[in-house]
Amino acid sequence: MSILRFVLPALAVAGTAFAQCSVSGTTTIQNSGDATALASCKTFSGSIAIATGTTDNIDLGNMQAITGDLVVNNASQITTLGGAGLKTIKGTFNLDQVQILSTLSFPQLTTVGTILWNALPNLQQLTFTTGVQMASTVNIQNTELSSLDGINVQTVDTFYIANNRYLGDINMQLTNVSTSLILEANNPGVNVSFPNLIWAFNMTFRNCSSVQTPSLASLNGSMGFYGNDIQSYAAPNLTEVGGSLSFVSNTQLTNISLPELTQLGGGFQISNNTLLKTIDGFPKLKTIVGALDFNGNFTDVELPSLGDVRGAFNIQSSGDISKACSNFQSLKSSSVIKGSYECAGLQSKPGGAGTTPTGTATGAGATKTGAAGRLDVSAGAVMGMSGVLAAMFGLL
Repeated sequence: MSILRFVLPALAVAGTAFAQCSVSGTTTIQNSGDATALASCKTFSGSIAIATGTTDNIDLGNMQAITGDLVVNNASQITTLGGAGLKTIKGTFNLDQVQILSTLSFPQLTTVGTILWNALPNLQQLTFTTGVQMASTVNIQNTELSSLDGINVQTVDTFYIANNRYLGDINMQLTNVSTSLILEANNPGVNVSFPNLIWAFNMTFRNCSSVQTPSLASLNGSMGFYGNDIQSYAAPNLTEVGGSLSFVSNTQLTNISLPELTQLGGGFQISNNTLLKTIDGFPKLKTIVGALDFNGNFTDVELPSLGDVRGAFNIQSSGDISKACSNFQSLKSSSVIKGSYECAGLQSKPGGAGTTPTGTATGAGATKTGAAGRLDVSAGAVMGMSGVLAAMFGLL
């Protein structure tokens, strides 16, 4: 009986400890004492949430893994959140509206299911010494982070970084993006470098100072550059884009080089890039499944391998592009260009696809067929009957 008197309380304590470390739903931490009680768990099976009224700093101690989520939502009084031993959060690491959080310290954290952070106006840096190397989603918005040091994922489904006005350079060993990568409205001086990125689905860059993807070889979806301060973009290994390719309103852009690109599965747009005078960085581009739409200040357009444009074709410039228009008119005549056709230089307001040139197109190649099939032929640009039919009805 005396032995049982000691054994039974010990079993009861063990049962209580087990219950603390394994829950079916979410355990809510109200204060630092609650956090200390959970810190003895090597693995916490379930999710952990920090109560909105919590004022204490939260330390998860030597806990190594959380099988569910770690959530801090509208906890406006927490300044420090950390855990010296935490290596894995299998669910979502969700920080939202944590206004005075200034220290986020997880020096051993390497694996997270989803990083979802928003509205952290006092978080300026991460203490992630080892660094997060695995995450399916990284979504970071509206923070004062000056860098993403501590997040160095190699593969990701979704990577969305937006409205982080103090963010410096983004440089990580990312190799694959399976759904989308979007960078927008961060510090306009941010330099982006993904030296090992080989394959991506969709990528969008806005408000960046430079973008480097030297290893990019394949893009299954679309890629767009909008309103950046980049001076150039080069993808020397990119051979095919499954969707559309766009360069729009990049006011410092002077050069684009995709020397191995052969096919676009969607449209091709180069629009309103003020300093871009020559478009000649696509020597092997043969097929454009969608529309081609170029407008701006350029004086030369060269697509020497172009053999199939299945959508509309629109080139309008304030510069003299009569030589280019003459070359492209021959492609329209031979039905390489199958949709409606516009090519006009010396335009006071060069417009995008679907707009009518506002100036007087000059030169033997300055011919156009509008969306309704209208055909205007200037002197010297005589089309064969097959070209007329193709122009009018978008055949072949």
